[in-house]
Amino acid sequence: MKEARDFCTCTDVQCPYHPKNHNQGCSLCIQKNLKRKEIPSCFYHDIHCEKPTPDWYYADFAALVQKAQSEGKL
Repeated sequence: MKEARDFCTCTDVQCPYHPKNHNQGCSLCIQKNLKRKEIPSCFYHDIHCEKPTPDWYYADFAALVQKAQSEGKL
């Protein structure tokens, strides 16, 4: 099995929760995002559509999914 740091698509490698900065895989990132009611950036990166909102909250992810669906990208 690959390590999280080998497949993580997050570009913020300065983030202390990024898997390249510790040995706990995605757990710290997921915990941080759940606490903040956010979706991890890797979910956004998997949808190849311009993000319509500036933030990372659940509603922002839903808006991205809806936009991608309306553009036929999902």
